[in-house]
Amino acid sequence: MRTGVLFIHGFTGAPFEVQPFVNFMKRETDWVIAVPTLPGHGITLSLGKATAESWMMEAELAMRKLQAEVDRVVVVGFSMGGLIAMYLSLRYPVAKLVLLSAAAKYISPRNLLGDMGIMLKESITKNYSPNTFYHLYNYKLTNTPPQATIEFLRIVKMVEPYYGLITAPVCIVQGAKDGIVPFSTADHLFKVLGSSEKELIRSDYGKHHICYSDDSEEWFAKVLEFIKKQ
Repeated sequence: MRTGVLFIHGFTGAPFEVQPFVNFMKRETDWVIAVPTLPGHGITLSLGKATAESWMMEAELAMRKLQAEVDRVVVVGFSMGGLIAMYLSLRYPVAKLVLLSAAAKYISPRNLLGDMGIMLKESITKNYSPNTFYHLYNYKLTNTPPQATIEFLRIVKMVEPYYGLITAPVCIVQGAKDGIVPFSTADHLFKVLGSSEKELIRSDYGKHHICYSDDSEEWFAKVLEFIKKQ
């Protein structure tokens, strides 16, 4: 039975957000991997005319294309991509659903301010750490139109009423140090999703870009075990 894995990146993001996990999957399996870029996203943002519907449709098109190539599809969604992954699981047969830092609830002010403080300090000293994504966040702050944020919030509202109808086996991965999505979000999803098979993995070192956490290789392996489990 041939397996395909569809990775969906986050709001204002790009495939690089999940690339370490993609690389792990390619190394450890012979599965078919698909990582689309949602409209208006990518390294150069152009979100002025992008809509929630366009993002969801792009994910659907990638889903249908992958379905035509494999026997079973696993969907992995990061941040906003987690919401889109849940949406897909309501409309298509999904063998396993993996939610990474899923943005069902967002902004943990205390942690976010802490992260911003580090980034501000580094912007002054020019001592950039590769995992803070300072340059990326700085670019996003000046290139994300308010309407795009409204479209993101529309996806949150569209999917939320249907959590209980999701029945695909689900693995939720959440970072304890996430400054965007509080850990309580993962607990909430674990309780309300209708899936009978659920697993919650806590990354003690994980911030929002959890695929770049110091313990990522550990939870990559746990998620792979979950996906392979019959």
